[in-house]
Amino acid sequence: MDRIAIIGCGGSGKTVLARSLADRLGLSVTNLDALYYDEGWNALPQDKFAALQHELVAADRWIIEGNYASTLPIRLSRADTVIFLDLPARTCLWGIAQRRWRYRGGQHADGVYDRITWSFVKYILGYRRSMRPRVNALLTEHGQHVRYLRFTSRRRANQFLKQIDTTSVT
Repeated sequence: MDRIAIIGCGGSGKTVLARSLADRLGLSVTNLDALYYDEGWNALPQDKFAALQHELVAADRWIIEGNYASTLPIRLSRADTVIFLDLPARTCLWGIAQRRWRYRGGQHADGVYDRITWSFVKYILGYRRSMRPRVNALLTEHGQHVRYLRFTSRRRANQFLKQIDTTSVT
């Protein structure tokens, strides 16, 4: 695993998983929210956002975490592994509540934005119905060459991390 794309709903744990994997595998992590938004929550123009991702995926080793289905094909073109955190909405909502409690809002040092709005909550509630089919279609179209890992619980993602620890020791 040298080029890993981590995708999933907001609050699913993409950033936490990316940091844990990066520590275990010696990879750098890019959080797409940190690229897409500035300090004032202004979005980067789509063409610049895509260009930055083309630069990132040209590297030999990386972890890029974030959903952004519109630019997912860029990441899929070079990824060797895709991890899809396909968690229930209640788990993701709990994740954003924990993040709010831990960081108290705003942008965190790792690039995550703790901004809870009604539209974000609706996005989380409808993610599996609206975004998951789109992500699956993009994976089918652009990601046939990748190792695909889909986790439907945090427990399963943590088991995967323990397997990484075991295989790196032996």
